[in-house]
Amino acid sequence: MTWNLSGTYLESCNCDSVCPCTTSGMTAPADHERCQVTLAFHVDRGEVDGVDVSDRSVVVFADTPRVMAEGGWQVALYVDGSADDSQADALGKVFSGQVGGPMAALVPLIGEVLGVERVPIEFRNDGRRHTVEVADAIDIAIEDQVAPQFGEDGPVMGLTGMFHPANSTLTIARSTRAVGKGVHGRSWDFTGRNGHAAPFSWAT
Repeated sequence: MTWNLSGTYLESCNCDSVCPCTTSGMTAPADHERCQVTLAFHVDRGEVDGVDVSDRSVVVFADTPRVMAEGGWQVALYVDGSADDSQADALGKVFSGQVGGPMAALVPLIGEVLGVERVPIEFRNDGRRHTVEVADAIDIAIEDQVAPQFGEDGPVMGLTGMFHPANSTLTIARSTRAVGKGVHGRSWDFTGRNGHAAPFSWAT
């Protein structure tokens, strides 16, 4: 199966600032007892084995041990409710790692799949601001950070050389809203904590 996807990514987690998991290739402990992270992808353009999946979104929620590399992740997958059956199936295969690509590298770390759901997903980008809403379960807004000395129009701070499925370069961001309600028994408010954003481009 051949496929290609490109679009925009955002991430929000419960770490206090720049995530130790990200900057250590998942080998350093997170700031709290467990890492709870939402990975959201909007596909601007994409095709999976002949199926056009452009303008569709996918969100992955993971609840992991403090050191992510230890495995035993509990993961939920949300696929855009506007996708038809063939699109949902194609996206599910890519984002579950069934057909290779960056997400396949995470599969050995997964201990339990909490669920796979098709739900309304709203993903928006507005310059340095990025938001995603997953039905009534997850509501996240992050803002890419700029050093205050440079003013609002200054360069966005970033991380390079990262071992990360979305991109080896990520913005440093902070959530202005990061709320989960009843996500497989989990609710949270991580507002003010760590975030990242990046373009992504995958192909096999």
